Formats: sequence, C-alpha cells, structure tokens
Amino acid sequence: MTWNFLPDTVTPLPAAEHLELLAAPTAEAIAAAQSAQSADAAIDVFAIDPDLADTAALNEALGLDPRYSANCVLVAGTRGEDERIAACVVLAHTRADVNKRVRKLLDVRKASFLPMDRAVGESGMEYGGITPLGLPAHYRVLVDARVAQSDAIIIGSGIRGSKIVLSGAALAAFPAAEVVEDLAVEV
Repeated sequence: MTWNFLPDTVTPLPAAEHLELLAAPTAEAIAAAQSAQSADAAIDVFAIDPDLADTAALNEALGLDPRYSANCVLVAGTRGEDERIAACVVLAHTRADVNKRVRKLLDVRKASFLPMDRAVGESGMEYGGITPLGLPAHYRVLVDARVAQSDAIIIGSGIRGSKIVLSGAALAAFPAAEVVEDLAVEV
C-alpha cells in the first residue's frame, strides 16, 4: 500500500513480515488479524529513531500532519471491587475525554490514567510505544469514530523504535475494538 502522506525518507514495510519491529504482543495480534482479515487491509510498520517515539516529536521531525497520528492512552477506574481498564485511541490533535465520556463508558465513579509501570508491565510494551494492538484481553479498546474514519493513521508498535501505519477501518476491524462517537475532544 502507498501511504501518500508519508515523506520519501520513510519506508513502510508489511508488519506481518517484519515482526522484529514490533513488540511480541503486537506481533501476535497482527498475525492473528492478518489471517482473519482480507489481504487488502494493509498493516505496515516503519522504523524510527526511538527518541522520536513521542507523537509531537515524530510529527515535527517528519513534517507529518497530526491528523494522521493517533495516540493510545490507558485509563482505569473501579466499580466496587471491579477494576475496569480501557485503551483509548484518539487522533493526535484531540484528547480522550477521560472525565466524562470514558468514565461513563467504563461505568466508574472516577477514571484516571493507568500508572506507567503498570501500563508497561501489563501490556508487554514500551512506554511511548503502547498500541491498542495486542493489549491484554480484559482491556477494552475504545476507538474514537474519527480515528475509525481515517484513511490512514500512525500508531505505536509496542516499541519506541517503530510505528505502525494502517487505515482506521483496519484498526476498527480488530476483534477488541469498539468504535465510539465523541470519545475525544478537540484541543
């Protein structure tokens, strides 16, 4: 697939053929998805300098439009003794509406970001590279409708040294994904 918004200095490769550029849980999720989805649902990966893993740094260094980048944040809350965790995938020029929309979706009194050590430990991914692909099965994966409607998005790969590029529809087709209207607010 040709991703016209990427600069010539970026070489996207088929993710299923370059597992060394993915965290182990991400590689497993992509392999499972590729066998279940149609062949035209391209999922590519490209190497980056790990110092550019932060979305803003990558966009600035490559001259990317933030509308093509999505962030994944992990949010947790409790209802009684039941902890509920969700990955919220939102476009880079928006932010997850944690205090209203996410809290209501999780049906918790208070929602907050999952502490970094837990996020890294439970996901098997590196901080700054956490992706919705390959998260633990008990995590909900909430995808903002604007992400799902995007022709192309860049998300983490589970490691800081690469990024995944795919369509929003391909992301929304992953089994755990729940497309949610107004998950994010403009910043």
